Amino acid sequence: MLITHDTRCALDTVVDLVNSAPEDDAGADGLPDVAALEAFVREHEVSEVGVLGEADLAAVRRLRSRFAAVFAAPDARSAAGLINELIAAAGTTPRLTDHDGYDWHVHYFAPGASVADHLAADCGMALAFFVVAGEQERLRRCEAPDCRHAFVDLSRNRSRRYCDSRTCGNRLHVAAYRARRKEAAR
Repeated sequence: MLITHDTRCALDTVVDLVNSAPEDDAGADGLPDVAALEAFVREHEVSEVGVLGEADLAAVRRLRSRFAAVFAAPDARSAAGLINELIAAAGTTPRLTDHDGYDWHVHYFAPGASVADHLAADCGMALAFFVVAGEQERLRRCEAPDCRHAFVDLSRNRSRRYCDSRTCGNRLHVAAYRARRKEAAR
């Protein structure tokens, strides 16, 4: 599957957005305030965003949970329905642009859109491309028992199981190794 630069950036953005949600009621929110939302927008180079406020923060948090539902969707039809709702509500308006030194690419958000509508349109379309390509199963959650982070499996053979092989994957492999050693020592 060919993934353009913009689609990859939108996928990274939606994964980070979903993963900013607290894991449980006691967990910390990755977007606790407007300053954190501003930092998120800067870090992900979300263009054409004006001054952000509390209403934007609340809207992005609601959007975050809707994107999380896409990663939890049991099948392509369910994911497509959720994505269609997201991009329709955002007032998707495809247009070509070549800003900030990037070559021609498509923005799906309407000029002057709120940050939530911007994210819903661009990230929703990136997820839509995966459903259209028959690759919805690549939108996954980490299989580590104490981690439920979202990720997009871009491995050639669709075999990625953990959000980060260096942390979750290695931790589980080391635990399994130690359990085998302990069992062998008995």
